[in-house]
Amino acid sequence: MNTRVKLTFPQHLIREPVIFNMAKEYNVMPNIRRARVTETVGEMILELEGSDENVTKGIEALRQRGVDVELVEGDILE
Repeated sequence: MNTRVKLTFPQHLIREPVIFNMAKEYNVMPNIRRARVTETVGEMILELEGSDENVTKGIEALRQRGVDVELVEGDILE
């Protein structure tokens, strides 16, 4: 499964290795397509590759940590 998502990180998670931890725990390979980080918020467009079950669990884990996750369809301008 290959899924594109937009992640929005709250300020308290900007410096945490949230993506690394999710990728390692759920065996999901992230591909960062775009990112913007400021002092108060972080935004990222990712492609997540892995089994359907692992990607779904990884996305849910991000949500439980407080990351806003939106599924992205179509092409991303780079």
